[in-house]
Amino acid sequence: MKLFAGSDHAGFALKTRLVAEARRLGHEVEDLGPATADRVDYPDFGERVARAVAAAPGARGLLCCGSGIGIGIAANKVAGIRAATCWDEASARLSRQHNDANVLALGERLVPEDLAVRMLAVWLETPFEGGRHAERVAKLDAIRP
Repeated sequence: MKLFAGSDHAGFALKTRLVAEARRLGHEVEDLGPATADRVDYPDFGERVARAVAAAPGARGLLCCGSGIGIGIAANKVAGIRAATCWDEASARLSRQHNDANVLALGERLVPEDLAVRMLAVWLETPFEGGRHAERVAKLDAIRP
């Protein structure tokens, strides 16, 4: 699977670890930055990853910031993006099963690294259930500003 990754400075270390893990699992990962832990603004990288995911059918995104919240909000401003900020393996699984989340947002300050690694694996391997959830996801995708 093609995976685009990005972070701000507060999520840089977690992003770096998760990019390595996704590659180890056999996924093609394009790290869209930043390249260092120098201070940057999360909206810039949330948008950058979201636009890349939206332009590549079947691709997914991984975002990390301090909480996972701000960068996820930025990603959700892009049409076709369903970014989920998750806190545990159950929320990561459900974001895929029920919401067909195409971007996973995690908070380096709130989610321990070992848990984040497990969450990423669960999120990458969990398929969308479709069925009754497909209509709801279609309604999400139809919402426009």
